[in-house]
Amino acid sequence: MSFVMTQYLTKIVDHLQMLHDEEGDSIRAAAQAIADHIKQDKIIFAYGPGGHSNLGPQEIFFRAGGLMHISAMLDEGTLLNNGALRSMAMERTPGYGKLVVQEYGLQAGDLLLIINAYGMNAATIDAALEAKRLGVKTIGVTSVRHASATPENHPARHPTKKNLYELVDIVVDTKVEVGDAVVEIENVNQKVAAMSTFANAYCLNSIVAETVEILAKEGLTPPIWMSGNAPGGDQANAKFIEQFKGRIKKL
Repeated sequence: MSFVMTQYLTKIVDHLQMLHDEEGDSIRAAAQAIADHIKQDKIIFAYGPGGHSNLGPQEIFFRAGGLMHISAMLDEGTLLNNGALRSMAMERTPGYGKLVVQEYGLQAGDLLLIINAYGMNAATIDAALEAKRLGVKTIGVTSVRHASATPENHPARHPTKKNLYELVDIVVDTKVEVGDAVVEIENVNQKVAAMSTFANAYCLNSIVAETVEILAKEGLTPPIWMSGNAPGGDQANAKFIEQFKGRIKKL
């Protein structure tokens, strides 16, 4: 028997394999940038300007097996728990992303991951522009094809009509198709089952893993979160908490 979920599984596996085969160099470049900052004991900021884009920073923040140097910029304005329509309105508001970057106090020489599948909404573009103005190095985790194929007059776009991939220093292309959903069902016009969360999570966790390997090869062991639900997790994490308290806004 053929299940529609099998179609979804196949599409996810094929997509992740494509990212593995085609984005390895950019993922390693992002990892090298993060490793260089960790060697200086510097915080790495991660911002997902948009409703479901907020899942990106959460994926690598305070996460078992994740780097303790990651600071997720979890702004209440675009989180879905404050209302989905409100979130969409805020991410389309020019100037908003700039304010979030300023609120987190980013400065010249810092490193910012901007995670947004479509890479064109106003908050995303303003965050990238403000980072550039401040002298912050940027990594964009985004779909080049989605941004490129979206009309310039789309209401979500920033007034400059710029795309995230055009503004950041390093681009990790998640290759998400226009519309995000990938599963086709007979007699249903709209595709279902989105791809972007899988693509973002694979790229982000791959960047983390590559970062740790870079540092390990240099004889360094970065602080890595252990699951608090695993034996000894709380004790292992407690050794490093004071190192990051006050430096990571949402810790």
